[in-house]
Amino acid sequence: MEWLEIIKLRSAGGGEGLLEEVLHFVAKVGQSGLVEMKTYRDAGLETDLSVHLHWRSERPEQNGSTLGLRLVQAFKEFGLIDHAVWIEEER
Repeated sequence: MEWLEIIKLRSAGGGEGLLEEVLHFVAKVGQSGLVEMKTYRDAGLETDLSVHLHWRSERPEQNGSTLGLRLVQAFKEFGLIDHAVWIEEER
C-alpha cells in the first residue's frame, strides 16, 4: 500500500538552515519503507515548509511514522505544525 505523510511548518522565522538539517537527519536515519521524501517552501512565505514522506508498506501508520513524529518534535520549536497521513485511493 502507498501512503503519504505530510508535515507542514508555519514559522515566524529563525529556522535558517532547518531544511538542510532535516535532509541530513533523514539521510542518517534511513527508514524502511520510505520511498521518497520531498520538501516544499510556500510560494509567498519563505518561512513555511512542507515535508512529504512517501511510504510503501502493508498498511499505513495512522498516527504517523517514527520518522514523521521525530520531525514533528524537531519542528515544534520553530512554529505551528500540521501533521497528516493520507492513503492513496485505488482506481
